[in-house]
Amino acid sequence: MEATQKKRGFVMRALDSIERVGNKLPHPVTLFAIFALLVIVASGIFSSMGVQVDDPLNEGEVLTVKNLMSSEGIAYIFESAVTNFTGFAPLGTVLVTMIGIGIAERSGLISAGLRGLVTSVPKQLMTAALVFGGIMSSMAADAGYVVLTPLGAVLFAGLGRHPLAGLAAAFAGVSAGFSANLLLTSLDPLLGSLTQEAAATVDPEYAAGMNYMMNFYFMFASVFVLTIVGTFVTDKIVEPRLGEYKGAYKGDVDFLKPEEKKGLWAALFAFIATIAVMALLVVPSWGPLRGDGSFLEAPFFHTLVPVILIMFFIPGLVYGMITKSIKNDKDVANQMSDTMATMGAYIVLAFVAGQFVAYFNETNLGLVLAVNGAELIQGIGFDSENRFMSILLILVFMIVAGFINLFIGSASAKWAIMAPVFVPMMMGLGYSPELTQLAYRLADSTTNVISPLMPYFAIVIAFAQKYDKKVGIGTLISTMIPYSVFFSIVWVIMLIVWIFTGLPIGPNAPIDYVG
Repeated sequence: MEATQKKRGFVMRALDSIERVGNKLPHPVTLFAIFALLVIVASGIFSSMGVQVDDPLNEGEVLTVKNLMSSEGIAYIFESAVTNFTGFAPLGTVLVTMIGIGIAERSGLISAGLRGLVTSVPKQLMTAALVFGGIMSSMAADAGYVVLTPLGAVLFAGLGRHPLAGLAAAFAGVSAGFSANLLLTSLDPLLGSLTQEAAATVDPEYAAGMNYMMNFYFMFASVFVLTIVGTFVTDKIVEPRLGEYKGAYKGDVDFLKPEEKKGLWAALFAFIATIAVMALLVVPSWGPLRGDGSFLEAPFFHTLVPVILIMFFIPGLVYGMITKSIKNDKDVANQMSDTMATMGAYIVLAFVAGQFVAYFNETNLGLVLAVNGAELIQGIGFDSENRFMSILLILVFMIVAGFINLFIGSASAKWAIMAPVFVPMMMGLGYSPELTQLAYRLADSTTNVISPLMPYFAIVIAFAQKYDKKVGIGTLISTMIPYSVFFSIVWVIMLIVWIFTGLPIGPNAPIDYVG
């Protein structure tokens, strides 16, 4: 017993240390400003040292570091400030997709859909429904955290099960399974645009052929696998560990109202009709989004941002009209405006991040680091033709990404920092940008539920404290660690299978990169 307490004490001290270190980190806006300043200083230092590498884009030529501390560099900083912001790849992508997602969310469609999903299944399948619903909730950005997580606790309490187990199952699906989905989400174009931008520094032609569905096959299959694993962990590990719930709070399940059910059916028909219309644009040989080549090379795959907008906007609009949450065009405009108002923090972050990414590319520091890093790793013996070494390298990369996620919660913020370095580096070793992005997404998702600095972590604790006032950071992390471990193991196994079989991880998205 004493040894167990000491062990738990050590874990708690380690978690407290992570929290203290993370809380001392600057705001992401400040962090990117510091990184941008460091790039400027580093460009001056490495330029004066004459650092250069063989140009991976032009055989026989060398690549030098451009000095942003020179007269020309300072002029560039001022002249490019606006275009660095407006040209920041994820900016338009996120804002456009959020218009459609915002209508679906603010009209009530997302909330009703999630509640309808988990309240209409048999009791025996409740755990699986919660995990599955959590995973699918990523199509509505962060709505699952505030809708499904507390709903999971209420449903379990109403069934006489431990409410924290229901909360954990929903939280695991929403957060640890955030990257998986049966549909495209706003995360796909958000990360994909950063990946394409980083890949273009090495091979612009290859980057131009990439599409935002680059991880779709793998993530589609992951939904079913993670649902099974999350159900097993909840029923066999988490709930038995929590024991019998003896609290008095049971809660009331907010079941769907008749008008909400009617609205959901109407939204479903609208969604099917929208898919049918989109299919006419891309499936027939004469379709304007089909193009002249094969289906997988169709222009459709490069227009997914407005497609996502439409697929959320139309069902959300129909639902709102049926339930009267949208009465006229002013309501539509107001809901879209309200959604954009919540994006203020992201827009500020995009301005600073855009400067950092632009400076990094302009100075050639990304390519210099990538080439030197690739040569170093090759010297160690990592070779894409050796599948065992490929797996080892990917695992090392995932560990690094997962560790960083403990301190920086935003998936896009981390990838904006990591992509310019790791994507070119992995391409130099023969690994596709699509594979690098996939490995990052897996590591980022599985460590979300054990990161005290994840933005919604404190909110989940507040939900849990309705049922147990003693719940704190350590309680929640210890409850979620089994999900993190099992999801990581299963995803790594899936990735190994994909690598050894050479299956594409998405449309026109291979495992290997051949320049």
